[in-house]
Amino acid sequence: MPTEALRAKGVRLTRQRQILLDLIDKTGQHLDAERLYVLAKELDPKLNRVTVYRTLKLLKQGGLVDELDLMHYGGDQHYYETRRKGEHAHVICLRCGKVEEFFGEPLHKLRRQVEDHFGFQIVLARTEIGGYCSHCQALRKTELEQAAAEAPVPKDAPRPKVRKSAE
Repeated sequence: MPTEALRAKGVRLTRQRQILLDLIDKTGQHLDAERLYVLAKELDPKLNRVTVYRTLKLLKQGGLVDELDLMHYGGDQHYYETRRKGEHAHVICLRCGKVEEFFGEPLHKLRRQVEDHFGFQIVLARTEIGGYCSHCQALRKTELEQAAAEAPVPKDAPRPKVRKSAE
């Protein structure tokens, strides 16, 4: 992990800061500050919330972590991940909040297209895609079908015509 950026600014990577950085890097989750605090407190009972927020600010300023809003699924809270992963997109289910990460050539191609089209040098790119995972799509379909079946029929609604069959 390139911590030289912090050292260059005169910031020491203390034991507590290292715990927080490791949690962000190694849990495989997108953690908000509160969840990060709870996990870190298990490793160091002396750690407090103020330390978490100050450390997150330092790590962001040092370029070691990114702050994400993930389509504001959880409200106004922010989530954190290290920059070690490389460029990727976050695919967020707007119903259950599941977050998947997408890596690959299509993102690099899009980046090149934007740079070429606008004559723009991209330094940082974040891509978030909101939608519904396959599980939530199935749930939504069932809910819509149930709602349609339970919907009251207005009295003056035209009645379906019934054809008499010739027997």
